[in-house]
Amino acid sequence: MSARRHAPATERNRDSIAAVLEAELPASGLVLEIASGSGEHCAYFAVRFPALQWQPSDPEQAARASIADWCAGLPNVLPPLGLDAAAETWPIAAADAILCVNMVHISPWEATLGLMAGAGRLLAPGAALILYGPYRQRDVQTAESNEAFDVSLKARDSRWGLRQVEDVSTAAAARGLALQRIVPMPANNLGLVFRRG
Repeated sequence: MSARRHAPATERNRDSIAAVLEAELPASGLVLEIASGSGEHCAYFAVRFPALQWQPSDPEQAARASIADWCAGLPNVLPPLGLDAAAETWPIAAADAILCVNMVHISPWEATLGLMAGAGRLLAPGAALILYGPYRQRDVQTAESNEAFDVSLKARDSRWGLRQVEDVSTAAAARGLALQRIVPMPANNLGLVFRRG
């Protein structure tokens, strides 16, 4: 029986995310994906960017089983790591880039702080941390659909919810990561590109 999970949004957003990756990722090296979820993004990006090695991760065992199933047979994907972004230590020492899709709003704020701390440890100067998801921005009206999404997230877990880009950027800066690009994406999402100083 297949361990594969399916996230319907993946097929809708993967090409727009790939366009950002194409502009920001190195030509070769190791890309660590934090909170890989079903594994569908990793499988798609591994085929789209075959010169890069992909390291998926997720704290949930069932998610890692799904990732392994989706990525089976792909020569440039490593076995998924059990990695909790909020943990003080991660089971990996370095990466040439880090990608995190749709985690920041579906996790406690401590996970975002841990993500920034981990990126600060793992990335070399100039390397990219790329985030994707719905965010709030000061002086920019939030879409009604995102406001409704925020309410539903907080109903599921009071620690969840849409984050302010400025708060995420401040947390990143404290770990030596500077926000370089904000990329408007379909369905009222944003791509945030940070670089290690």
